[in-house]
Amino acid sequence: MPRGRAAAPGASVPRDRAKGEPRFPGGPKADPAGSHFERRIRSFQPRRSRVTTGQADALRRLWPLWGLDIDGRRVVDLAELFGGTKPVVLEIGFGMGEATAQMAAADPDTNILAVDVHTPGQGNLLSLAERGALSNVRVGNGDAIILLREMLAPDCLDGLRVYFPDPWPKKRHHKRRLIQPEFLTLAATRLKPGALVHCATDWEPYAEQMLEVLTAHPEFENTRPGGGYAARPPFRPLTRFEGQGLDKGHVVNDLLFRRVRHRDQPTVGG
Repeated sequence: MPRGRAAAPGASVPRDRAKGEPRFPGGPKADPAGSHFERRIRSFQPRRSRVTTGQADALRRLWPLWGLDIDGRRVVDLAELFGGTKPVVLEIGFGMGEATAQMAAADPDTNILAVDVHTPGQGNLLSLAERGALSNVRVGNGDAIILLREMLAPDCLDGLRVYFPDPWPKKRHHKRRLIQPEFLTLAATRLKPGALVHCATDWEPYAEQMLEVLTAHPEFENTRPGGGYAARPPFRPLTRFEGQGLDKGHVVNDLLFRRVRHRDQPTVGG
């Protein structure tokens, strides 16, 4: 880019940093957990696609305020992270963050900890949060499994949202799908009794697997009488890409399950 010429808002950031220099000083780390934890099959692939100047600016300015690198080295105080004790919902995989921002704006009394590994999306969500004055959004960078296992206290979450996760359609890759019995067992330890688990996918075979494993898990119960899929609840926005898929005849399935409340456990918020 010629010196002295301002970049257009949607322009990509030039790659002119020195070798080893952080991509965004003060921003999200490329691999926050490093090699501190065992290698395992992961349900995601980091995508370091091009970042616009606006997204880069948001990452540099806002990450120190609203970002969380998932390094697995401490237990996060959610009240300190959000500056208050409102209910906290964990969202795993938020894409470019438009739906997350809409949900945060529509429900300011719920805090959203949104986790993804997509750098442009992280920057975009930070920008949307600033533009909408959304004080109830924090952006996590890294592996949600490490966050759940190492950095969150038991019974600290009021909800879990997993919208349109990677379906890993090839049979040999099904083991990479996030919604598995082992994941649900871990998530159950961090969810308060009665907390809502909301999944959505436009990949029907994955929806069938989600329904099967959630129904079979002893710590979750279907909120839909008689079982099966649920209608899209009003709080989940219909995204532009989802609308395009529906226009093409794609089927989107929502699943709404609750963390089982045992007799000696209090109600969420009670």
